[in-house]
Amino acid sequence: MSTTRTTTAMTTIATITFTEDQLDPYVTHAPTRRWLTGPGLPGDGGLLTFDALRTDGLRTVADSTGDPEGRLAAELRDRLVIGGILGVDGMARESVLLDGTTGEISTTYFFHDRPDLMDVRPLAPSLEKLVRCATAVDELAALRGQFASYAGRLGPQAVAEATRQLLAVFEDAAEADGTGVPEGGPGLFWKLAAVIRPLALVAGPGTASGLALDLPPRLLEDEFGTGEVVRFEGVDCPKALTHAPTRRFLREVGLPEEVVWFALETDVPLQTLAEYCADAREGDVAEDLLPADADRLIRLGSLLEDTSLVVDGATGAVLSWSEPDLGLRPLNADVSTLAFTLWLIRRERALDAVHELTEAYDQLAETMARTLATVDPVACDPTPNTPTDDGWRYWPGVFEDEAGGGLYA
Repeated sequence: MSTTRTTTAMTTIATITFTEDQLDPYVTHAPTRRWLTGPGLPGDGGLLTFDALRTDGLRTVADSTGDPEGRLAAELRDRLVIGGILGVDGMARESVLLDGTTGEISTTYFFHDRPDLMDVRPLAPSLEKLVRCATAVDELAALRGQFASYAGRLGPQAVAEATRQLLAVFEDAAEADGTGVPEGGPGLFWKLAAVIRPLALVAGPGTASGLALDLPPRLLEDEFGTGEVVRFEGVDCPKALTHAPTRRFLREVGLPEEVVWFALETDVPLQTLAEYCADAREGDVAEDLLPADADRLIRLGSLLEDTSLVVDGATGAVLSWSEPDLGLRPLNADVSTLAFTLWLIRRERALDAVHELTEAYDQLAETMARTLATVDPVACDPTPNTPTDDGWRYWPGVFEDEAGGGLYA
């Protein structure tokens, strides 16, 4: 194996290639051999990593598991572990496998203690098409290459056009040996990328709003319905809410009243967290157990499991506060990205009704987190931010909770 480093004005890409001798006896498929000895595999990417080839070289699934009792399925034993699908945390989740005989690419989760439970899902018919699809997703995320024209654009039309463009790439890549696109189109992993990842284009960086995002006019009303979006007058907000862009957003744009894992407080005027605990919670939580700034944290509503959604009245930062563990953690950058998150969840559920996205729930949850992180890194960054912050992030956590069923239509 060798690594060729190509430097451009934007990035440095280490290409992974092999010699003919290194491919023996693992890879016999001629087109795959030509690809691995020629163009090779990108060493760096936002969606996929092939670092396993750098550290371990070519190895089979059987070698990777050991499988001393022979419980691994026969179809898995000789497939080669070449990389992984990256999660929002930058760590590989699913492993990417290569069939050295056919050139087909699939994925699996490793269960070293129970290799008999391991299964495969198809990903791409060849390395060339795998790289082409992954490159398209990376270029959309960075708004470069074939998606450079979307920089500075926002709104539902941009989302629709980017979706069509991605689907065209994936449909072309799904064609194997000229037999046409398989029934149902590209595999579900790529369909997820095509219908979810472009949703990040619906809003652009905040300029007019003074917040992280400028949302298109009527975005929330069009998705939830006018009667489901609540706006707050000045009398509804406590004096502690001094952050002007947040007050303006709550007054002019508002928030949906209820979205799966969130319910807005509408029964009483907004209170500080200190007032809420003294009033609604009737002192159940001792004052000395509240966050230090509880008198400037405005409670907007509730999340799951006795957790409040609060906004810092001075900075506009949106946080979650959990009564069970008394943890104060970042939730969103501000109310504009909170609104985007709630819109994203509602949009995904509508798309699931059409495309059955939850058939690959784990991949859907990861795609949702990656899409949210594109717009609001704060929502997914596990870096501890407060004295009681353990790095757990609410939105990625509830996306992953299949038993809770929140992403199902």
